[in-house]
Amino acid sequence: MNFKQTHPNPWTTKKTEKVYENPWIRVSHREVINPSGKDGIYGVVHFKNLAIGIVPVDEEGYTWLVGQYRYTLDRYSWEIPEGGCPVGTDPLESAKRELLEETGLSAMRWTPVLDLHTSNSVTDETGMVFLAQGLSQGVADPEETEDLQVVRVPLEQALGLIHEGVITDALSIMGLYRVYWMIKERQLTYPFPF
Repeated sequence: MNFKQTHPNPWTTKKTEKVYENPWIRVSHREVINPSGKDGIYGVVHFKNLAIGIVPVDEEGYTWLVGQYRYTLDRYSWEIPEGGCPVGTDPLESAKRELLEETGLSAMRWTPVLDLHTSNSVTDETGMVFLAQGLSQGVADPEETEDLQVVRVPLEQALGLIHEGVITDALSIMGLYRVYWMIKERQLTYPFPF
């Protein structure tokens, strides 16, 4: 089967109405004809930023996790360094900014490792994950909405936190596993201790 084959859109949009908007998202209500030919509705959350995630990995095989309370979940969350990239701007520059802001780290080497859709049944949000290497430590400068804890842990321990249900953030799970897989498959030339 050709998984890259394109398929025609079986949905028809009859009417779109904006029901809410702020600087980060726009929510619309849609009247549609669904793939079976019947009338239906659809709610779409449009994101004005690209989701950016960074998996920093040093020469010893350690990565950095960021802990913060997530208002939408009403719980504490451990994640890779993450942020937003305004649509139309350079994702790599946003990744560099987010890594520095949240952890104080700068990197000499950047590798894009993953493109993804975060929750494609209700939102059009897309994301990118970068691997950051050749790290140097500076001073973090989080945004006023961020009360962060930053920890350095072995990459394999971070994967264990996924299995324990500690890391539940989708961007983090996908990014950590993708980087680990690339290391194990020798797709990265940088020396790693495992």
